[in-house]
Amino acid sequence: MTARLLAAAMAALFTALLPPHAAAGCSRDIAVPVSASGSGVIVEGREIKGIFPDLLREISRKTGCNFVFNVVPRARLVVLYGVGQADILVPATRTPERDKLGTFVPMVNNRPMLISIAGNRAPIASASELLARRELRVAVVRGFDYGEEYTSLVNELGKQGRLFSEVDTTAVARLLHAGAVDLTILGPTLMTGAIRGEPRVQGMAGRLRVEAIPELPWRHSGAYISHALGKDDQRTLYEALEKMAKSSQVMDTYLRYFSADLLNGNVRPR
Repeated sequence: MTARLLAAAMAALFTALLPPHAAAGCSRDIAVPVSASGSGVIVEGREIKGIFPDLLREISRKTGCNFVFNVVPRARLVVLYGVGQADILVPATRTPERDKLGTFVPMVNNRPMLISIAGNRAPIASASELLARRELRVAVVRGFDYGEEYTSLVNELGKQGRLFSEVDTTAVARLLHAGAVDLTILGPTLMTGAIRGEPRVQGMAGRLRVEAIPELPWRHSGAYISHALGKDDQRTLYEALEKMAKSSQVMDTYLRYFSADLLNGNVRPR
């Protein structure tokens, strides 16, 4: 009897020492395929880090859920989410198509902008002006989706034969640096993060020109939790992500990678 009481006491002590909710965990490993996305997701060899991996690892510490990261191209990542093989999609903007397959948790507000290397080009104030400037070549990341206005603009650029669709933000940065394209449509933090991670384009960050147009407004960015997960796992992850989004932790994590000056006008709390 004494041995049983001692074992029970030790088990209770072990549980008490765990982080809050860590004992619950998830029913299985959570598949999180990712692609390089500026400082949002940084891939260095086999190491995966960045804003969203940092946030998910903190959730792992608090809940006991185990996130398994796997590097894939962005377009492949979107396909995996579509067929239920990506339990979490990050970073992601909200779209009606993605809503059919998962639950969106907004983490921050940001907006895509026109990014080019500074020069004497006349300003662009709208999507119609961009479409009219047929001499300008535009690069985007394949698989990125900033909503209907963005999709419409990109499709029209494609019809005009001016669109370069690349695998990730680093590839876009290289094209811009080489002069192979004139501008891109991205979040400024994504471009800045891509430049930091690519030695061949170092120094370009200080030469960037950033322009906002009304057709590309502020939007929520965050995480999708796939409906392919069990209901209990969905609930655990939703509650953890929602609690994190309501705190200062998300913006604090952004500030570990970017200055407040850079975030101003580009990223806001949700």
